[in-house]
Amino acid sequence: MLNQFKDFLKEYKIIGLAIAFVMGAASTDLVNSLVKDIIMPLIEPLLSGDGWQEAIWQIGPFSIAWGAFLGELINFIIIAFVIFLIAKKLLKMEKIDLSKISIKK
Repeated sequence: MLNQFKDFLKEYKIIGLAIAFVMGAASTDLVNSLVKDIIMPLIEPLLSGDGWQEAIWQIGPFSIAWGAFLGELINFIIIAFVIFLIAKKLLKMEKIDLSKISIKK
């Protein structure tokens, strides 16, 4: 049974997946901090007023917190763009152009 479990871990690369999950969670916190603490303070003066994230649209008995949604949307777009840049850089590093490699004898 123990050998089957070890084979399962190896076959489905569970250890690598677990490491990637932990690194993803850590990088999410890092990127969220980048957005919240560095990028958003630069963007907020361009938006009207200080309380735009608390803006609510009242329709009868319904309250739609469009400011909070807009804030999360901006946050998502910035995070997605930063992850895109990082992934693009990492994937570019993984590509190896074999035509540029010369083997000397």
